[in-house]
Amino acid sequence: MTTQTMVHTATYGSTDPAAPLVVLLHGRGSHEQEIIQLARHLPAGPAYVAVRAPIAEGGGFAWFANRGIGRPVAESLAETMGWFRTWLDDVAPSGRPVVLVGFSGGAAFAGGLILQEPARFAGAAILYGTLPFDAGVPVEDDRLADLPVLVAQGEADHVIPRDLLDRTWCYLLHRSGAPTTAHRDEGAHGITATALHELRSWITTLPA
Repeated sequence: MTTQTMVHTATYGSTDPAAPLVVLLHGRGSHEQEIIQLARHLPAGPAYVAVRAPIAEGGGFAWFANRGIGRPVAESLAETMGWFRTWLDDVAPSGRPVVLVGFSGGAAFAGGLILQEPARFAGAAILYGTLPFDAGVPVEDDRLADLPVLVAQGEADHVIPRDLLDRTWCYLLHRSGAPTTAHRDEGAHGITATALHELRSWITTLPA
């Protein structure tokens, strides 16, 4: 795997540098041009930016090295979170609301970012993925107090291990302290129409 130092992005929506920024984080093996398409179905008003993960892997990119599916290598996760924060602090100085929307591997990455520094973000959507448990980020009770979170899962998801999906669900709803909107449907490992509707509605509830 090769780590990229340049930040590749795709944008959609508002060009106002003060507009709320919604950062779209793609899944493992994908790239920014795929997940930016999601923005076309999301509310007008925010600026949307999709970021390419820094680790080249096969025909796509990854956010961290894995010990197994959904289980980041702690050192790799810490390195890429630092890389991301350097970029974010430049495009979204303090005071600009930042919302993370992560799918699959991007969900784990978003989870790592909010667990590392919850006060930095205005919300996070954890879509069809797991939080990065046992990967060097704190997961104590009430860690995400007052941070709006959306979690969406599919009953037929056989990509992310079920124990990690269940642990994520239970932590966000019962231990994290986050005001959590939870959605489960009969889908597999992909964003369903009903989950997309939940995401769109949830974004409209976030403070500007």
